Amino acid sequence: MQNTQQAFDPAAPTPDHTADGYVRVRGARENNLRNVDVDVPRDAIVAFTGVSGSGKSSLAFGTIYAEAQRRYFESVAPYARRLIQQGHNPKVELITGLPPAVALQQRRGIASSRSTVGTVTTLSNSLRMLFSRAGSYPDGAAPLDSDAFSPNTAAGACPECHGLGIAHTVTESSLVPDPSLSIRDGAIAAWPGAWQGKNLRDILTHLGYDVDTPWRKLPKKHRDWILFTEEQPVVEVTPQRDRVAKPYKGRFWSARSYVLHTLADSKSSTMRDRVLRYMETGPCPRCGGSGLRPEALAVTFAGKTIAELNAVPMTELAQIIRPTTELTSAGTASRKQSSGESNEVAVAITRDLLQRVTVLLDLGLGYLALGRATPTLSPGEMQRLRIATQLRSGLFGVIYVLDEPSAGLHPADAEPLLAVLDQLKSSGNSVFVVEHNMDVVRRADWLVDVGPRAGEGGGEVLYSGPVAGLAEVEASVTRPFLFPDSNGEEPDGGPARGGRPEGGTREPAGWLELRDISRHNLQNLDARFPLGVLTAVTGVSGSGKSTLVSQVLAEVAGTWLHGGSAAPEDTDADAGDEAGEIAAPLSIGHVTGLERIDRLVKVDQKPIGRTPRSNLATYTGLFDAVRKEFAATDEARARGFGAGRFSFNVAGGRCETCQGEGFVAVELLFLPGSYGPCPECHGSRYNPETLEVSYHGKNIADVLGLTVNAAAEFLAGVPAAARALQALREVGLGYLRLGQPATELSGGEAQRIKLATELQRAQRGHSLYLLDEPTTGLHPADVELLMAQLHRLVDAGNTVVLVEHEMAVVAAADWVIDLGPAGGDAGGKIIAAGEPAAVAGSKKSRTAPYLAAVLGGI
Repeated sequence: MQNTQQAFDPAAPTPDHTADGYVRVRGARENNLRNVDVDVPRDAIVAFTGVSGSGKSSLAFGTIYAEAQRRYFESVAPYARRLIQQGHNPKVELITGLPPAVALQQRRGIASSRSTVGTVTTLSNSLRMLFSRAGSYPDGAAPLDSDAFSPNTAAGACPECHGLGIAHTVTESSLVPDPSLSIRDGAIAAWPGAWQGKNLRDILTHLGYDVDTPWRKLPKKHRDWILFTEEQPVVEVTPQRDRVAKPYKGRFWSARSYVLHTLADSKSSTMRDRVLRYMETGPCPRCGGSGLRPEALAVTFAGKTIAELNAVPMTELAQIIRPTTELTSAGTASRKQSSGESNEVAVAITRDLLQRVTVLLDLGLGYLALGRATPTLSPGEMQRLRIATQLRSGLFGVIYVLDEPSAGLHPADAEPLLAVLDQLKSSGNSVFVVEHNMDVVRRADWLVDVGPRAGEGGGEVLYSGPVAGLAEVEASVTRPFLFPDSNGEEPDGGPARGGRPEGGTREPAGWLELRDISRHNLQNLDARFPLGVLTAVTGVSGSGKSTLVSQVLAEVAGTWLHGGSAAPEDTDADAGDEAGEIAAPLSIGHVTGLERIDRLVKVDQKPIGRTPRSNLATYTGLFDAVRKEFAATDEARARGFGAGRFSFNVAGGRCETCQGEGFVAVELLFLPGSYGPCPECHGSRYNPETLEVSYHGKNIADVLGLTVNAAAEFLAGVPAAARALQALREVGLGYLRLGQPATELSGGEAQRIKLATELQRAQRGHSLYLLDEPTTGLHPADVELLMAQLHRLVDAGNTVVLVEHEMAVVAAADWVIDLGPAGGDAGGKIIAAGEPAAVAGSKKSRTAPYLAAVLGGI
């Protein structure tokens, strides 16, 4: 172990490190950090490495960035501080030489369809100003303010859809799915059932309408009135079903009126869900899906409306505005007072716009459109958008703390990212990156390796110095992956080869073939997926990988198995659904091979819960077994406590002061509110009577505080819990606490928890597992653990299809499907398919040279 940091002496005078070029941390104890001392250079690219859970993020984000943020907030007026969401005060003795810091963390797009690529990058502001000040207006039209070109303002929003661009409507086909039926036989499916439906039918009969002729044969005038009229005639009806029943006054509702009334007024979620099936969601017919008023859509620039420019990829946007940027000042001098597209204002705005768009193009995001909703973006795409925004901020002397900037990037896209990081550094800033990509780590100026293991087995700085020096630190788990030839060591079989069967690739047990696929940039695509093997789908960012696997393949298999677009095992709502997004239409031809699949499981990186009440123990189900064990103790039986008594989510056993949360909000006058441990239960979540019951010397709160590794030993005699804990350890999550809130887990941790939950089930084979970039957030050593479990699933007779950028994982697959050649409209084609060695030899694939390099080193 090499750690040259000096011990901190609290009695010594505080030195001035502001001028020596280092951030010096002394006595850091955040999370699992063990009183860490470390010196990190400023004005450099510093990589923080270590296995998942080792403490590297606790050092970079939880300590260094959190302290910089705390100091900034101290400079803000107390009243203003109340309006800012603040972080926590880090557990650290002293940090010197610390400049202001900006954090760029991995997080998903804001769950709002009003948030777009353009709004996140503020490029939309420039585009709106361009149309306002330099657009071509219709003759006689008054100039519009820039707000008139935004669907998010009262001045610009379409009055029909309120700027969302989405309309929820009913049509004859949605209300009457089977026109061969008569009204008596239930043609109007949207009408209520039972007595209410018969009542409406009886009213129609009294009004003289034919209820026995097939719907399609009724006159269109009659059909339209029955379905869409706003009239509500009241007539005296004699029920046809009961001759002795007395006449009554019946009111008629058209099918549309009934559906809209139910949605607006019904308090029954079941009733609302039922009528939603009879509505169609699509682009607003009034604004064409743009969300804008007609006046704004009448203004053009370069022959395009603002809606059209928002819809094109940024590569095309740059080409459209470039001619204006190239106009000379002499060419615009005579038009200074004009409002045309070639005045000085147009030149100035387009030049600024082009410079900012070029940064995004350099980061490999040219396939995105400004109007793309942020919920549909990956965390890696969101982070690169924020990096591009920071490049234009012109800040100097700042520490940028980045969380895996290479996440979600194809190796071909990583080079431009490294150039951007160098640009941030050359602008006079420090760049601290928490990173697992060894290619990025090798390019750093300084390396801080934390470990050696995760959780309680980590929390130490093993090395802090130039990258080359880590080769001498034998305790480092990162070392063999960064220097494969150090002391003759090499990870067993190469990265991600763990669990790989001997003797090459597996033979497919059959094929799942999809013909003529069309969605997004996949147009008339034919794809073949081998069954019973592990398939990696590769390609540059935006080439269509996630569309093919996570959307098309998932929907086709889900529809076959369950009559819907998602299997029961896929319990996470799609980001687009959360945001009210409308799914792009899917067109597909012939599909074969589905009969060989009897189950679909999607394992993604979405959170396992949205509140702190959801945690590792509750999600995996092991907490049910634990509560039953506590309820079976003599003490619990004597007190009449059942398993429900040991739940912190229901009244009875929980602490009522904090409602089982473990913490309470503390509101301070003229100071920011914060959270603190509950004064009643001190964070345990339970009331004293519940905590008096013990199981093998520990109460229920003590068990929730155990790590997975510790709990595996403590609960070894509880089969249901032991099985879940073993699965969690096998995917490298032994360092997590059982009660760790879901909100504290990374996307990679959430995905591995889902995988572990699946692994503990009895493996019956013939399941289709779909994973989207499962190695995101994983150290190479953790990747080996993950891949061993995926190979185990395949060996049990299942099919695994994963979207992946990590070439070591691709090399360990049985089959590779490479999409490209580029992103957006330039992608969506299968460039190469076959065994890894065959794809590595492709001359057209951008993946091939990187895959060949890995295969050559294995």
